[in-house]
Amino acid sequence: MKRLKEKLKHLVSVRVVFFLLIVFVTGAALAGVSVGTFAVCRNQAVSGRVQEVEEYANILSNQMSASGYLAAQSTEITTELNTAADIFDGRIVVVDGNLKVVADTYNYEIGKTLLLKEVIECIRGTSSRRVEEKAGYVEMTIPVRGGDGGGNTNTGAIVLRASLEKENAISKHVERAICILDVIMLFLAALAAFFVSGRMTKPFKAIVASIQHVTDGYLEDTVSIGGFHEVRRISDSFNEMLLEMKKVEESRQEFVSNVSHELRTPMTSIKVLADSLTMQEDAPVELYREFLADITDEIERENKIINDLLSLVRLDRKDAEMHIAQVSINELMEIILKRIKPLAQKHNIELVFESFRPVLAEVDEVKLSLAVSNLIENAVKYNVEEGNIRVSLNADHKYFYISVSDSGIGIPEAAQPFIFDRFYRVDKARSRETGGTGLGLAITKSVVLRHKGVIKVYSRENEGTTFTVRIPLSYIA
Repeated sequence: MKRLKEKLKHLVSVRVVFFLLIVFVTGAALAGVSVGTFAVCRNQAVSGRVQEVEEYANILSNQMSASGYLAAQSTEITTELNTAADIFDGRIVVVDGNLKVVADTYNYEIGKTLLLKEVIECIRGTSSRRVEEKAGYVEMTIPVRGGDGGGNTNTGAIVLRASLEKENAISKHVERAICILDVIMLFLAALAAFFVSGRMTKPFKAIVASIQHVTDGYLEDTVSIGGFHEVRRISDSFNEMLLEMKKVEESRQEFVSNVSHELRTPMTSIKVLADSLTMQEDAPVELYREFLADITDEIERENKIINDLLSLVRLDRKDAEMHIAQVSINELMEIILKRIKPLAQKHNIELVFESFRPVLAEVDEVKLSLAVSNLIENAVKYNVEEGNIRVSLNADHKYFYISVSDSGIGIPEAAQPFIFDRFYRVDKARSRETGGTGLGLAITKSVVLRHKGVIKVYSRENEGTTFTVRIPLSYIA
């Protein structure tokens, strides 16, 4: 019970782990989603800006090609360049085929030669694009065809640098919003985890409390806890365990009561006989002998009860020693029957033994002999005059089987589930006449169970009783 309580307390402590696990998993999931969302938003913003700059650069290139701007710069195109530079918060430089700067919105490089790899390749017909997100700008190099008709003379290039500060600012704003949302979601997840884990462990706390109550001695308590299927199963199992404990406690109390009664009865008889003798001053010798014989019988009866109790105690101990050896069960049965045969003949009872094959098995010879003797002696005691007893021995590749059948008074069906209980008697008056202690069948069952075997009873009133025993040929430690 204490170990079960500790295990359930451990389950309750798992609540903290469960809570932290949910928070950790939720935080990791939110972080992953946030990073992914932020990256998508930033990429979309930058891609849109790059596409916008590229489209505008192509428009400017077409306008310059159509107007022959590289040969003769027009005020209208120059104004357009300045406007575009303001719009994109950047700078536009126009270079002719000789790498000479013909226009610069910053007015720094006009008339100078611009020797850039991107410009040279662009004049040869290859445009370029460079995005520097950390530096905060995108730079385009677009070719321009010279001539009034947009021919192939005076080829040049447009270098357009646009700022990404606006996009970076938007990205930071989005990042800040996502972080705030993550904190809120993490708080809500922690709150939900706290309540869910509390709801999950609440039934276990109730069971722990019930176990503590039972530990204090209140076996009449039961647990009725709703919830998910597993909790209900634990609750039902706990109630079943309590029921078994009640039965064990009732059985223990009944056993103590029966032991006290059985031990007191011979002592009472001895005291009555002794008092009767002491009260008679001139009692004849024959009376002394008769009473002393009765006292001896009562002492023998007391001694038998004590010996049977000691046998049960030894068998009940988990560490009870078993002296296992390979034994011929056929020879053991013949020795037992030879010892009991005079008792059967005294009541004119026919005793028949059937052995179908030689049987060698690993058993404790003394204990098994005691168990089988109890069965056959009971068959004699509870038989009818001129009845019969049939004992059989058989075996297969794994077990050997002993059957004891009699033609006696039988056992009522209602009493059959209790005949292996200690001190249980179907007919108390007859049991006392035959000298039974009510422990024989309990001892027999304990011996059979110690051999990892099975014992069963089949009986009908006034038709006889059959006990069957099945024991493994090889002892299972």
